[in-house]
Amino acid sequence: MTANVRLILLLHNHQPIGNFHDVFQQSFVDSYLPFLDVFEQYDFPIALHTSGPLMEWLEEHQPEYVDRIAALAQQGRIEIVGGAYYEPILTMIPSRDRQGQISAYRDWLQERFATDVRGAWIAERVWEPSLTADLSRVGVGYTILDDCHFKSAGICQDDLHGYYLTEDDGLLLSVFPGSEQLRYLIPFADPQETIRYLHGLGQQHPGAVVVFGDDGEKFGTWPDTRQHVYDNGWLRSFFDALSENSHWLSVTTPRETLQNVAPLGTIYIPQGSYREMTEWALPVNQQVAYDEMRHAMEKDSRWPDIAPFVRGGFWRNFKVKYSEANEMYARMMMISGRLEDVEKQWASSEAVAAARRELYRAQCNCSYWHGAFGGIYLPHLRNAVYQHLIAAENLLDQAMQKSVPRVEAMARDLNFDGRQDVLLANDKLITLINPSAGGQIYEFDIRSICHNLLATLQRRPEAYHRKVLSGAGQAGDHTASIHDRVVFKQEGLENRIQYDRYARKSLLDHFYDVDASLESMVAGNVHERGDFINGTYEARIRRNPDRIQVQLVRDGNVGSIPIRITKGVTSTAGSSTLEVAYLLEGLPREQSFLFAVEFNFSGMPAGADDRFFYQKESERLGQLGTILDLNETNDLGLADEWLGLTVHLQAGQPTRFWTFPVETVSQSEGGFELVHQSVTVLPHWIVRGDQDGRWSATMQLEVDTSMAESRMEAVVATVG
Repeated sequence: MTANVRLILLLHNHQPIGNFHDVFQQSFVDSYLPFLDVFEQYDFPIALHTSGPLMEWLEEHQPEYVDRIAALAQQGRIEIVGGAYYEPILTMIPSRDRQGQISAYRDWLQERFATDVRGAWIAERVWEPSLTADLSRVGVGYTILDDCHFKSAGICQDDLHGYYLTEDDGLLLSVFPGSEQLRYLIPFADPQETIRYLHGLGQQHPGAVVVFGDDGEKFGTWPDTRQHVYDNGWLRSFFDALSENSHWLSVTTPRETLQNVAPLGTIYIPQGSYREMTEWALPVNQQVAYDEMRHAMEKDSRWPDIAPFVRGGFWRNFKVKYSEANEMYARMMMISGRLEDVEKQWASSEAVAAARRELYRAQCNCSYWHGAFGGIYLPHLRNAVYQHLIAAENLLDQAMQKSVPRVEAMARDLNFDGRQDVLLANDKLITLINPSAGGQIYEFDIRSICHNLLATLQRRPEAYHRKVLSGAGQAGDHTASIHDRVVFKQEGLENRIQYDRYARKSLLDHFYDVDASLESMVAGNVHERGDFINGTYEARIRRNPDRIQVQLVRDGNVGSIPIRITKGVTSTAGSSTLEVAYLLEGLPREQSFLFAVEFNFSGMPAGADDRFFYQKESERLGQLGTILDLNETNDLGLADEWLGLTVHLQAGQPTRFWTFPVETVSQSEGGFELVHQSVTVLPHWIVRGDQDGRWSATMQLEVDTSMAESRMEAVVATVG
């Protein structure tokens, strides 16, 4: 029987918002450009999705590359595939933003490439049925999911060699199943293995449609693939093989297939993503159990029949697995809702349009989850999310013509945990406080430079830490899939794994024994004597016309001793200083404790000479990874000259300060690596009650961005 197979090759090229320019450039040199150079020499078509963040970078830095893509699109050699502009997980954002992002990017692509855009790439193939109606309403005709999506709906492998229709709210969408088998063959196996696989399908299923839809970075950017794909000639050999077998193998596009091939039927697809993503979304203990079960069952002859019914987790639970992901999500939802309100109540303006673009950029998916890629573990990606959210907030204030200076506060559930939080903001700073989690400050935004000093990350167990602790490195020099590599980017990582018992935020209240040491603090084995760190505080808002204080009170215990903590956080209109006051009551006169207030600062990296500790009356004290033990001093500052920022903590009485870095051992596409997440600063005192059992202290947290602002003024003056 003569085989007859349609093969759709769809490349998804993407770099996230906030990634470094050098990463964009290296990916262009290693992957996007050489792929195009080879592809242009052949005469079959492919489909191409380029995410909005990457497309904006290409337009600015490599416009001739975009021109070449446009010329190929005009020739029918490349079908341009759209999607949401800034590559969000669509199920994570409101319907209004889904449709807005898809429409905005489709319009841009159609104008730039002078071609009709009918398809949409679904970021990480994270799917929920409600997406069907949203996609259809904005003119999307088709998308591509993984074959495991279809199998979870009960479709057998033999019925996956085409495309299906799905429906929601009376609206239709064509859905192609992407082949997991091809994702692992291309580009890691010999091209002839792919040819044999496709030929076998054609013999069993004449007229089969087979889809490869995966990351374009596999062709040069992933570790070791540049040499394999280009220097060793894999891509040229693969394209030669496709051309040589063109008498039975037709390389085509989704548009051509939809025009000439009837759908296989109708299907309703449950929520899901590609297999690996569903595994990563599981809680760690369940992820380990799932992995062990899967490896054990793969040796069982029944596994092929069982595997389609095995399910991993649900993508939305990344917001549970990583509380920091939920913090970004909740803040994004706050801005999205506020944007909608402003659009209803105020006339549309340039500021509103700019705020919408900033919101869309902040919805880029990569920092909201973690798997084989760094994701949420990469500080620069988290920082970028907050940068765009704060910029959107500022623009909405501008659109509403809010007065300056000002101060405001509100209490409501800001992070979707069913309990009230407090937003305390003025025209300089935005402070988010969670009374039910130790009265902590969990977001601290500097508006002038759009920077959140609390975009921190708690150190927590990960399933892959088993590999790190075992010290099992990747052997051999073969090119492996990114999902299979085990590579250590630094030595001794097994000794650097450490876990936190609480979120690394600020205004965290600790009681320790008086002999607690900095060494034990850094090692994380100091004994917590109080129950305040994650305890619930009662919050009250005390208002004056230009000054607001959030007062937080908890009756707790230090060992068996009942203690009350009252702490106040005060913001003044027009001020870049946050005032903090503490009152401890019920302290025994005959016993002392070490009382510490923990602050964490993120986005100010270690290991650079222009980022350092300082004191007002002394020299620099070392870069921000330095472990410091300072006695009887009143102040400590952190400087980041690259950001143009200083943060200065001034105590009202002589204080001891401890500092140390918080670092994670995490997984990225390059292997396992140590990542600096934040700097911990611990002012602490040996406290004992006075005759009334009381002790008090005050601190001021002052932010200075004059260096950054002077740079901005210089740029404006130069442009002018």
